[in-house]
Formats: sequence, structure tokens, C-alpha cells
Amino acid sequence: MATLLRKIGLIRLHDRDTEDPKHHQGSLKGSKGNQKNNANKHCQTANETNILSTPEIKARKLDQHGKDKPSGKDKQGKDAKEKPQTGGGGSKATSASSIPPLAPHRQHCTQVRTRRLMKELQEIRRLGDNFITVELVEDNLYDWNVKLHQVDKDSALWQDMKETSTEFILLNVTFPDNFPFSPPFMRVLTPRLENGYVLDGGAICMELLTPRGWSSAYTVEAVMRQFAASLVKGQGRICRKAGKSKKAFSRKEAEATFKSLVKTHEKYGWVSPPVSDG
Repeated sequence: MATLLRKIGLIRLHDRDTEDPKHHQGSLKGSKGNQKNNANKHCQTANETNILSTPEIKARKLDQHGKDKPSGKDKQGKDAKEKPQTGGGGSKATSASSIPPLAPHRQHCTQVRTRRLMKELQEIRRLGDNFITVELVEDNLYDWNVKLHQVDKDSALWQDMKETSTEFILLNVTFPDNFPFSPPFMRVLTPRLENGYVLDGGAICMELLTPRGWSSAYTVEAVMRQFAASLVKGQGRICRKAGKSKKAFSRKEAEATFKSLVKTHEKYGWVSPPVSDG
């Protein structure tokens, strides 16, 4: 019995050993190949996981993600730029509405000033006594050079004009925006005068030329006649002193002087001439 069992066992062992080695090797190779492929796949996955988990790759991925996705500031800036376009020209409307229109009162004052000066200019040119002549400074209706050709012929000033061959006294008259409701600014240009209420820079001391003494009814011709009379009353003379006579009057100095004298007279008052003086 024992002998029989041993024989059966030997036969089984022989059958196992006598199986097709190729089949056996193929099965082994297949199992090993599957294990190897699985191992390779696992290694690749592990390698990819390890590579992608490195700081450099993470940084690259974040950079790419950041490039693809706009930042909050860029998005806000883009939205801000696109917003006026989608608003139907709101920015243009805002900028246009921010510019205040010219005030009607100012337009009216400009029209009044222009009409008044055009009328006065025509009337002065119609004068036949050659008392004054007017030239516009660079064709500016609001800036006049006025030539005073006549003063009292019995005055020392008239005698000075004859002796120095001075044909006229040249004055500059500028008219403010609200003329004739405000007085013009008037100053002497040439010749250089002394006394006669003509001060530094060619400023003229006349209450008539201040807001307090001005009236919109005064014309340029009337103002020039008053000035010619004040020159004689103040004993105005043409300066003949060496050096000083060649020094020209300046507008800046005239404006400063006029401003100062107005303050002085507002504080202490204006002296009215005696009735006998006219």
C-alpha cells in the first residue's frame, strides 16, 4: 500500500515536471510581466507624483495659473476701463457737464462793453476839434492808446510842449470786463510828467477813475477833458531833468501806485477843489 502511494506520488511529480516548460515559463513571464508593468506604472505614478510635488513645479504651475487667471487688481483695472464703455459714454457726459457754461450776466456785460466802446470810438473819430485821437493796441477794442493834443494854451504845460516839440501826451486806457459800470484804468505813457496829479509809473490821481467816483454816464472824451484840466490845475510840467526824463513809465509801477493812493484817499478822503477853480 505504501509502495503504491509512493508510485502515484512519483507519477504526479513526474507529470508536473514533464509539463510544457514554455507554457510554464510563459505563465511565469506573464505573471512577472504583469507585476513588472504594474510596478512600472506604479513607479511612473509615484515619479509623477513626486515630480509634481516638488517646489519648482508647484511654482511653475502657480505661475501658469496666475498668468491664465487675471489678478484682482488687473481685473479691477480692466473692469474700470470697460465700465465707461458699457455706460453709454458716461465719462464724456460727466466731463462735459463739469465745464460750467458762460454765465448769462457775464455775456450781457461783454455785449454792453463792446457796444459802448464801439459807439464811443465812432464819436471820438467824428470830433472836428482834434482834441484827442485814439489808436487800438494790436486791434484790441478794450485797450486804447489815447493822444491828448490840447491843454490850456495859457498854461506852463502848453508852453513846455511847444518848447520840447511835444505834439501830444500819450495815455493808455484799458477797460475792464464790467465797463461802463466800473472805471477804466488810465496812465500816462509819454512824455514823463511832473506834478499835475501824475504820480510814479504814470498813475493818475483822480477820484473820477476810482469805483467811488466813477459813473457809467462818463464818456472817454469827458474823462480826457477832466484829465487835461487837472494837469493844468496841478501845475503839471514836462520833466527836463537829465537822466530822469529818459526813464519810461511802467504799467506795473503805475498799478501799484494807483492802488496805494486809492487806499490812502479812502482812509483820509478826497480833497475837493474850491468852487472858484471850476
